[in-house]
Amino acid sequence: MRSLIGSHDLALVTLDTLRYDVAAELAEAGRTPRLTRALPGGRWERRHSPASFTYAAHHAFFAGFLPTPDTPGRHERLYAAAFPGSETAGADTWVFDAADLPTALAAAGYHTLCVGGVGFFNRRSPLGAVLPGLFAEAHWEPGFGVTAPDCVDAQLDRLTEVLPRVPAGRPLFTFLNVAALHQPNRHYLPGATVDDRASHAAALEYVDGRVDRLFALLTSRGRPVFTIVCADHGTAYGEDGHTGHRIGHDVVWTVPYAHFTLHPGDW
Repeated sequence: MRSLIGSHDLALVTLDTLRYDVAAELAEAGRTPRLTRALPGGRWERRHSPASFTYAAHHAFFAGFLPTPDTPGRHERLYAAAFPGSETAGADTWVFDAADLPTALAAAGYHTLCVGGVGFFNRRSPLGAVLPGLFAEAHWEPGFGVTAPDCVDAQLDRLTEVLPRVPAGRPLFTFLNVAALHQPNRHYLPGATVDDRASHAAALEYVDGRVDRLFALLTSRGRPVFTIVCADHGTAYGEDGHTGHRIGHDVVWTVPYAHFTLHPGDW
């Protein structure tokens, strides 16, 4: 990643609460063709989240601790906030002297843009203002949140509005938190009365239907876009008696991950 800073736009898309098993099953079954087209080898990478809920996971992501590959070893990180004793920053890691990625990218000349989804990005409370407060520009409204069936469409409408305002010569870091997978998600499955794996899968199909538009928007500025797409954590739907997240269960800690470069004109 070190070699991309300045020449590439950057994007981090977190599919909030997306389970690895559901994401992998849908990719294999051809139910998420747009996402699968972008994934290296057409597959999600199986990784472990650094945290079990949104607030903690995103703090870790912004400090350089993205989901970790589930195979043993010392895995070099893409980017890292400098601190003594770090053992996972290597020759290709972009190491920065700041506490978080948005601040570091702003110092490197980037415009930083946040389009929030779940409540930790809504700025309605001091707690909800912490993560969006890291960015030069942050957007949230109820239509982006967990109860809005068309939340991704509303977020993309906002991106369509604000992206042309960013000076063409200035690199851009776009962060998008997608709320559709989070409970409640039964509105994506006709006739469903409860949230479960099936409605979670239906929510991912809804998100997949908006991926071409998202990637076209990100590349509309004419720059290649180094893009990270991952879940911040998963969620339980009755496994071992558990429902929800912020618990130490495998379906919560195991998440899908991918990074790749989008090129203008491909979408």
